[in-house]
Amino acid sequence: QVQLVESGGGLVQPGGSLRLSCAASGRIFSIYAMDWYRQAPGKQRELVAAITSGNSTNYADSVKGRFTISRDNAKNTVYLQMNSLKPEDTAVYYCHADQIRYYSGSYLRIDYNCWGQGTQVTVSS
Repeated sequence: QVQLVESGGGLVQPGGSLRLSCAASGRIFSIYAMDWYRQAPGKQRELVAAITSGNSTNYADSVKGRFTISRDNAKNTVYLQMNSLKPEDTAVYYCHADQIRYYSGSYLRIDYNCWGQGTQVTVSS
């Protein structure tokens, strides 16, 4: 079994920056698309940014030009650089992977729709 573990959240003033990381643990063989979602209190979870294994990216309109998603396939890690943060960016941020292939013993297995535990980002003065 694999796990996605996020880090890097915290409290930041408006206009500040944070960098989130999400590392997949386990004997990973490959990960296709990796995404960042967020959920603010009382709101639905929304897609923030996505990146494929070939580094094609997609962003929500609300974060274009401010957030950058990237990945390090050798480290099985995806990042979200968040600049010019606004109070409305306050939310719990979740890492997601559609499909993770990994070794369990000598078997190659696949986990689908994998989520991290979430990391809180608060933008406030």
